[in-house]
Amino acid sequence: MDILVLGGTQFVGRHIVLAFLASGHRVSILTRGRTPDDLPAEVERLRGDRGEAGGLAALAGRSWDACVDVSGYLPQAVQASVDALRERVGRYVLISTVSVYAEPDRHPVREDDPLLPPALAGTTDVTGETYGPLKVACEHVVQAAFGARATILRPQIVAGPFDHTARYPYWVDRASGGGETLLPGDGLDHVQVIDARDLARFTVRVVEGGVGGIFNVAGPRLSWGQFARLLGIRAPVWVHAAALRDLGLGFRELPLFIPETGEQAGLMNVSAERAVLAGLTLTPPEVTARDTRAWSEHAGLTYALTPQREAEALATARR
Repeated sequence: MDILVLGGTQFVGRHIVLAFLASGHRVSILTRGRTPDDLPAEVERLRGDRGEAGGLAALAGRSWDACVDVSGYLPQAVQASVDALRERVGRYVLISTVSVYAEPDRHPVREDDPLLPPALAGTTDVTGETYGPLKVACEHVVQAAFGARATILRPQIVAGPFDHTARYPYWVDRASGGGETLLPGDGLDHVQVIDARDLARFTVRVVEGGVGGIFNVAGPRLSWGQFARLLGIRAPVWVHAAALRDLGLGFRELPLFIPETGEQAGLMNVSAERAVLAGLTLTPPEVTARDTRAWSEHAGLTYALTPQREAEALATARR
C-alpha cells in the first residue's frame, strides 16, 4: 500500500513510519523539514506546512491508500489536509489523545464517554487547557469529511525509545541511578502507558484491515508499587500526594503520577478492550522499560526534578 504520514520524523510518527515499512508498504512523509530526520532512505520526503497558504502543494496530483495524521493539533490545519486529501486517500487515521474526555474521573474511560467541548474557532495556542478541546475539534473535522473512512486513535501517554518528552524516560533513568528514590503516593496509585511500537503496529493493522471507528490505545495498568519493582528501584521513599503539593512537586517534576483520588485519575484507567478485539497487541512493561533505558542513556535528556532537588525534597518530607 501507499501510505502518507503527516509528520513522521519524531517519536510516535517515527515508529509509525518504521512499522509500515516493516510490513512492506511504501511511505511518504510530509514535514516542514525542521527536525532531524534519520529515517530509512526509501521513505519519500515531501516538504510543506499545512498552516500556510499553499503549504500542501507537494501533495498535488498524488494519491495514497491511507493518510496517518500524527501532527494534527489545530483544527484549521487538519481542515486544510482533509480538504486536500478528501478524494485522494482511501482512509484518514488521526492520532488523537485520551485527553479529549470530559469526565476523566470515570473508571475505566471508554470510547463512548462524553468529550470536552471543541475548542473555540480561532484557538491557536496549544496549552494544557486547550490541548484536549483542540483534539476534539480535529476529530470532528476528520469524521465530518471521511465518515466511515475515518479512524480515530486515542492513545494513552506514549512511552518507548525516542521519547523526547522525557516523561517515561525519567523513571527508567532514575531507577538506574540507584540510591534512595522519591516515589509519589503510597504505591497503590496506578500508572498506565502505551508503548509507541504497539500504537504503531495497531495503526498499520487498522489501515491494512480498513477498520474505521474510534479506539482507545492503552497498555497494561500497573500499581506504582508494581512499576517501581519492574524498574528495579531498590530504595523507594514514598511521599503522599498532599506532601508533594506542599513541596511544590507536580506532574512536571514527577511525570506519569496522577493520584488515585484525583479528578484526572480515570486517565490512568483507560479501557483498550475495543482496540484489543481489533488486533492491538501489547509489549510487556518490562520490555518497554528496558528498551527505553537502552535509548535514553545516550539521549542526553534533562529532567525538571534534579538529583539535588530530589534530595532536598526527601529531607523535607522526613521532618
